[in-house]
Amino acid sequence: MIRVLIADDHPVVRQGLRTFLDLQGDITVVGEAADGAEAVALADDLVPDVLLLDLKMPVLDGLGALARLSGPLPRVIVLTSVSDRSDVAPAMRAGAAGFLYKDVDPNALVQAVRAVHGGQVLLAPEAAEAMLAAPNGSPASIGPVPLTEREREVLALIAAGHSNREIARSLSVAEKTVKTHVSNVLMKLGVQDRTQAALYAVRHGLA
Repeated sequence: MIRVLIADDHPVVRQGLRTFLDLQGDITVVGEAADGAEAVALADDLVPDVLLLDLKMPVLDGLGALARLSGPLPRVIVLTSVSDRSDVAPAMRAGAAGFLYKDVDPNALVQAVRAVHGGQVLLAPEAAEAMLAAPNGSPASIGPVPLTEREREVLALIAAGHSNREIARSLSVAEKTVKTHVSNVLMKLGVQDRTQAALYAVRHGLA
């Protein structure tokens, strides 16, 4: 069962999301937050698998909430009605695993929750375009980096949301070997985590 926490300052949005998500046999909404500070507190208390997070909220906004999350971190999907392209890169750098807009088809949102919970990185087309146009210094704008063929395979599997164990099984190598490849990929790309590596893969057509 995928445990979801909803953070949005509009009660009607929270209720709509809860009603639809609770209809799914593999998803349950464990809590609702009306602002970013409450979202952080509830994430600590409830330890959800996925956090649906609005960006524009009182007390503490979505980016602030992302920065304050601690403990077992949920997979965060930013779900916003704001179409400011400059919000996308900071949210992804702060640790979001997905970026969607509130006009997303409900069934597509359900699939996004499942995909992100499974380890994938997921962006709405407009958000992906914003990442591709991100200013210098973001993983999306790094020029091509010389990776070995095996490292490219590992990067593609990272972008597809596979764990080290799954990558090891797919490539018929030891998990320890995969860990070494992943470390080398992150170092060569100059990124800090798998999410940023996945964004690089999307940017350069390697995913």
